[in-house]
Amino acid sequence: MDVVAIVLEGLLGLMFAMAGIMKIAGAKMHVDNFNHWGLPQWFRVVTGLVELVGAAVLVVGIWVPSWAAWGGLLLGLTMLAGVAVHLRVRDKAAATMPAVVLLVLAAAIVAIQSAEFGNFPG
Repeated sequence: MDVVAIVLEGLLGLMFAMAGIMKIAGAKMHVDNFNHWGLPQWFRVVTGLVELVGAAVLVVGIWVPSWAAWGGLLLGLTMLAGVAVHLRVRDKAAATMPAVVLLVLAAAIVAIQSAEFGNFPG
């Protein structure tokens, strides 16, 4: 497997796992962010669960590349929605940029593993 893919999948898996756990646990920053965005708190928990599932799928994808392709797509779509929320509330670029960077990294995983989509689940 490509070293770049392994590193990206591992790092993004770790980052999304941490973010998902913090959202589910109700970390003040995430509670405040969802209030700022005008989103209900139950959606924070759902978002955290989606991030945890995506992180787990990416980590499995280190060994089974088709999983990484689908995990990258799931997390990329999640970050696309996140960027849209930032734009909707007119957040500053500095607040929006982390979601943009994560979107680009998830898209990179999808691009690297795109040939694997048809091989899912194995």
